[in-house]
Amino acid sequence: MPRMPRPSSFGRIAAGAGLVMLALLGTACAWSPFDRALASVTPYRVDVMQGNVITRELAERVKPGMSREQVRDVLGSPLLTSPFHGDRWDYVFTMRRQGVEPQRRSVVALFKGDALERLEAPDLPSEKEFVSSIRNARSSGPEPVLELSDDQRRALPLPVKGETSAIAPPQGAVRPYPPLESK
Repeated sequence: MPRMPRPSSFGRIAAGAGLVMLALLGTACAWSPFDRALASVTPYRVDVMQGNVITRELAERVKPGMSREQVRDVLGSPLLTSPFHGDRWDYVFTMRRQGVEPQRRSVVALFKGDALERLEAPDLPSEKEFVSSIRNARSSGPEPVLELSDDQRRALPLPVKGETSAIAPPQGAVRPYPPLESK
């Protein structure tokens, strides 16, 4: 069996220095000047909004005695309905955004038969408060206008009374299809 040559003292010193450098490089990451820059970089997280947005104005439109269909027309379909509690509808809204405190609101509609008995809606925001809470901090410009002013309403064209619009026939390519069943 051939004998391996013994490494020279220079080779041993170079190998030892390489191990020391490798150890220093491994610990250098702990005090790197780029740590602050890397710590400020975070992955993008998608804004998550779930459920029905119910504002104070919507809740005020719902009155006791309204039918389930009328409540659904105003508030939308409930997020939770239980087969065990058929007279209770739960409207839950959650919002999670990066850099903003998560929001969670719960509104409960209680029915007696088909009529609304009461609506439990603690501390709901107004529409303006809700819009300002979801506005992106990076966006610039004026806040969006949520409703028309009286002057803008007066400037709208009045609907024409007594005139019905004729339904136009469909336009486009007309393709003859063979009958589905042969006779």
